[in-house]
Amino acid sequence: MKVINTITNYAELKNCALTIGTFDGVHIGHQQIIKRLVKQAKKKDLLSVVLTFFPHPRMILQKESDIRLIDTLNEKQKLLEDLGIDVLVVHPFSKIFSRQLADEFIRNILVNTFHIAHLIIGYDHRFGRNREATIDDLINAGETYGFSVEKIEAQEIASVNVSSTKIRLAIEAGDIQKANNYLNRPFKITGKVIKGAEIGRTIGFPTANLHITEEYKLLPADGVYFVRAKHKGKTIFGMMNIGFRPTVNGKKRSYEVHFFNFNEDLYKQFISVELLDQIRQEKAFLTLDGLKQQLTLDKAHCQRLIPRK
Repeated sequence: MKVINTITNYAELKNCALTIGTFDGVHIGHQQIIKRLVKQAKKKDLLSVVLTFFPHPRMILQKESDIRLIDTLNEKQKLLEDLGIDVLVVHPFSKIFSRQLADEFIRNILVNTFHIAHLIIGYDHRFGRNREATIDDLINAGETYGFSVEKIEAQEIASVNVSSTKIRLAIEAGDIQKANNYLNRPFKITGKVIKGAEIGRTIGFPTANLHITEEYKLLPADGVYFVRAKHKGKTIFGMMNIGFRPTVNGKKRSYEVHFFNFNEDLYKQFISVELLDQIRQEKAFLTLDGLKQQLTLDKAHCQRLIPRK
């Protein structure tokens, strides 16, 4: 998959099949749209192109919005690549861009830049200055400029019964299983392993401490989670504590992963951790020995959840 930053850098000459959206979470509904796009592109011998935006439009147009995103930009790019997209265009969203007239967007971007032959879009999609234009305007433009418009009907969207908002709420509540069902994949946290206080090591539970640089990344409720990751092509399981480590008077939120039967040094490496289930909420213990006993129980619980080959 080719990734292009900003629409002005797009220089593909082949006609394309295109869809447009923020695609936060690339959830099961999004996946259906993308798979349809890829299928139609192959059928019509077109490039499959996704146009998305960063920052999220709500971050720009609703300054009071504290929206957090399910995926970082890099995570989203990997998800779309796995779905077989030919080209991903990530355009910087701005107030100036949002004020573009609908007919200018169609003529200058869809037709003259993307050489669009086929557009897949939701029935309720609105665009242009003040979101003035509808899918009917796109259909009319298609007749003028010679591209087809495939409308995703209301019942198709309703049948999925999922939205990025529902997923965010589930993640914030720590209901990872519900979020994963909506996503049709495990929710993921990616970060760089940094030095920690190494208290876990003293009680037999060494951890990889993740530093998450993207402030806009949505993170789940405090608690202990059953997790897995990939390392050198192998799947490793573990448990992750998210929270303030009240037993040792932690001052800031931390993200610590203890992997089972794993002794390699991950310091300074980037790892992606998939959250599979919440085991319990975070709580304070009177002593480190009390914490150790609970971690032993947590580990046994998680190990029972590991799929057997």
